[in-house]
Amino acid sequence: MDRDHFPSDLLKDQSAWYVTYDELATDPAGTQTAARRRRLLELSRLVAGHPFWKTSAGTPAARMALKEIARAQTRAGS
Repeated sequence: MDRDHFPSDLLKDQSAWYVTYDELATDPAGTQTAARRRRLLELSRLVAGHPFWKTSAGTPAARMALKEIARAQTRAGS
């Protein structure tokens, strides 16, 4: 699966989840911890509850592909 297979908002939210998680994990001072955790929860809700998962394309393999694409984007700085 490629990135065009997924709705842009779903891919954006999954990518934002990784960015927020990385910020939370790498902040030695622990600033904005509560806000980042709330953001992760909201992004998790948006990704898990996206209507795409109710279509025939929303398979477990598609969930893994989405995560791989989003992670690659965050590493590349897209």
